[in-house]
Amino acid sequence: MTSLLAIDCSPRYEHSTSRKLTSLFVEKWRAAHPDGEVVERDLIKTNLPFVDLPWIGGAFTPPEHHSPESAAAIKISNDLVAELQAADRIIIGTPMYNFTIPAVLKAYIDHIVRVGVTVVDNVGQLTGKKATIILASGGDFSPGSPFEGYNQASGYLRQVLGFIGITDLDIILAGRERAGLVGETAIEEFGDVVALAAAA
Repeated sequence: MTSLLAIDCSPRYEHSTSRKLTSLFVEKWRAAHPDGEVVERDLIKTNLPFVDLPWIGGAFTPPEHHSPESAAAIKISNDLVAELQAADRIIIGTPMYNFTIPAVLKAYIDHIVRVGVTVVDNVGQLTGKKATIILASGGDFSPGSPFEGYNQASGYLRQVLGFIGITDLDIILAGRERAGLVGETAIEEFGDVVALAAAA
């Protein structure tokens, strides 16, 4: 059975452009894969901790040497990695904050980029997966725009996901001038692009 992991990280919910477009992607993917499974991961509700000393202890010592704190800290990471490993297709909907990604998405990335697990000898282990990122922004960062070079999010996400083996990656830039401040025209403006990505 094919599976889709849908990750959202905007705190704006019904007013979020990225959430509206991610929902549309999931809808179109379900239509194309009626027997497929969708796993939804809402990072706002997940309350991810940042990497700390117990997490480092859990990530870089054998399980039999884990303290109770390290075991608890690394379990969160293990669960997120397993969720990602099980997915064939990945959709990430995120806003752009100050030219890059929200802290909650960075925290998620820090949990899934694991030496010896998702990266072994500098080789990414999550190959054979296809990912789409919907990046909603308050400005226009599309190619050729005056602020194209300010977009640090696209390059970072492409690099870090590629590092763990996810190199088949598309990024949809949903800019303010086309999507609207509260996403009210997001479906109209980007619906066809998202639908095509979901079917690919």
